[in-house]
Amino acid sequence: MAATTSLTLSHSALTRSTVPRHGCTTTTASQQSSLSIPTFSGLKSTIKSSTRANTRRQVPSTRRRVITNAAVETLEKTDTALVEKSINTIRFLAIDAVEKANSGHPGLPMGCAPMGHILYDEVMRYNPKNPYWFNRDRFVLSAGHGCMLQYALLHLAGYDAVKVSTCPLGQGIANAVGLALAEKHLAARYNKPDAEIVDHYTYCILGDGCQMEGIANEACSLAGHWGLGKLIAFYDDNHISIDGDTEIAFTENVDKRFEALGWHIIWVKNGNTGYDEIRAAIKEAKAVTDKPTLIKVTTTIGFGSPNKANSYSVHGAALGAKEVDATRQNLGWPYEPFHVPDEVKKHWSRHTPDGAALEAEWNAKFAAYEKKYPEEAAELKSIVTGVLPAGWEKALPTYTPESPGDATRNLSQTMLNALAPVLPGLIGGSADLASSNMTLMKIPGFVPYCATFFVFTDYMRGAIRISALSEAGVIYVMTHDSIGLGEDGPTHQPIEHLASFRAMPNILMFRPADGNETAGAYKVAVESRTRPSILALSRQKLPNLPGTSIEGTAKGGYTITDNSTGNKPDVILIGTGSELEIAVKAADELRKEGKAVRVVSFVSWELFDEQSDEYKEGVLPSGVTARVSIEAGSTFGWEKIVGSKGKAIGIDKWGSSAPAGKIYKEYGITVEAVIAAAKHLC
Repeated sequence: MAATTSLTLSHSALTRSTVPRHGCTTTTASQQSSLSIPTFSGLKSTIKSSTRANTRRQVPSTRRRVITNAAVETLEKTDTALVEKSINTIRFLAIDAVEKANSGHPGLPMGCAPMGHILYDEVMRYNPKNPYWFNRDRFVLSAGHGCMLQYALLHLAGYDAVKVSTCPLGQGIANAVGLALAEKHLAARYNKPDAEIVDHYTYCILGDGCQMEGIANEACSLAGHWGLGKLIAFYDDNHISIDGDTEIAFTENVDKRFEALGWHIIWVKNGNTGYDEIRAAIKEAKAVTDKPTLIKVTTTIGFGSPNKANSYSVHGAALGAKEVDATRQNLGWPYEPFHVPDEVKKHWSRHTPDGAALEAEWNAKFAAYEKKYPEEAAELKSIVTGVLPAGWEKALPTYTPESPGDATRNLSQTMLNALAPVLPGLIGGSADLASSNMTLMKIPGFVPYCATFFVFTDYMRGAIRISALSEAGVIYVMTHDSIGLGEDGPTHQPIEHLASFRAMPNILMFRPADGNETAGAYKVAVESRTRPSILALSRQKLPNLPGTSIEGTAKGGYTITDNSTGNKPDVILIGTGSELEIAVKAADELRKEGKAVRVVSFVSWELFDEQSDEYKEGVLPSGVTARVSIEAGSTFGWEKIVGSKGKAIGIDKWGSSAPAGKIYKEYGITVEAVIAAAKHLC
């Protein structure tokens, strides 16, 4: 489904100021016009086009504006010989690292070294000694297999860390779209006519493999829709995949597709040695402020390798000692492995003082802004630093058993609207399902959240996994969490999803049962800035249960009702989400028969695992082996909780299309089933 944001961010609210920046002194008529399908803009080739370029990759001459090399104004004049030496330094740092590790992808770094050099050495604004400077330019290498390009650039620039992990392919360009959206959103909120304090670019390099991924197209569609004029993506158009020429599997016209997505297109035909063409393309891209730009850079994979360049053999394997020597000879590189020539070191070393000066200049600018606009400055600081406002959690509502019941997806929307006024950094949206996911916010409020049906996390798993790996505190609001959604049937009914996310490292998986637990889940999720949280929420209405609490939810598992003494119940009934009500009703019936029954809400396995042994023993005493769990999902993993002598009630087959009540009965997710299991055990 087409993705959109649930925030009321109109194009007018997001439109960037027309104040020139980064050396741009004029605004053309085309920049002032409304969004339209952009005209194609290319650069005059300095080499003959290949036969292949005359097929799918050639754009009709009527759609091409030619900029001759004679007319090029470079963004920074640099000695050509030094540029060549710097670019070859990047190439051989990549070659030598892959060779030493006997693992890696040397081809992309060898081909993309020119654009990488120009970006890091001539264009981007950054302070290598403070990678957290807020207004720095961002760079994302979406074609993550070519990571030695970025490692070489970071080494020369003086960085010691990588900000974004991108692999699998396509995730990086999606990251870049998000970064560019953050810039545009913050600029729209906090820039003033006399103080433009949010003003940075996001650059990205992606390859043919990224272009083949669905997530790349979806993210780039959003970028065009949002008009992200500060996003500049370089498409490494080298025609080679790991299996051979891309013609065997990828023949679409990328230029036309991106035009249709609302991007400005530039074609650099000579990405190997056309340095001025790359510079001119960047300058043109910066002049286009109402849409993102794709710069298609036609390169030779493995450039400089006399026997492997322009072939798949240089894509994903070391060159080999003989070919490394041949490449050194071919490119006139007499140095030992990992050598950085002194003149290259000296040239790149300027980025440390220059970067510090750029940051100091911005800090002075922000200090003046802070004096003139103290409230906005304080709010922006809280977003940038991630420091939550004091007492924000008091905005979360609480519930009693007498409070009207509701679906936890609706309760989730209540939480979002309660938090938005007190959390200026809360921002998110829904994948064209806001009215179903209940993520519509009345106030645009950056704690990122997104939402869709729980079953559709299958489309998102790569991104969720990367967010967990990258320690990104995203809140995933996932509704329609079980067979309880009813008639939509098995295609929309999650079965294995809870178990699979509980198995994923660094994820908090919540399945709240009512209003208090939904509020508790949001409290933990908002505070968890280095761990993503997934909230599985019901479609059907649920009552507010006795004993549930925000505080208990923070423990992951806790007792909500108990008529036993001495921490020795006859049986422990364990439920999550909509099935916690079933456990409570079963306990009531068993108690009528004289049983001592404890009911435990197991809202988050991960949080419970993090509690002390003493606490866990107080909830699930090791001496009590009569345990019954009930959850409308796979029973996989529940043996860890109920033990070898316990009983896990769940669903280990596909769901069905029928009203929720009927499905629950047919699948044995009932009070009667819990009672029968409990009696069998005790």
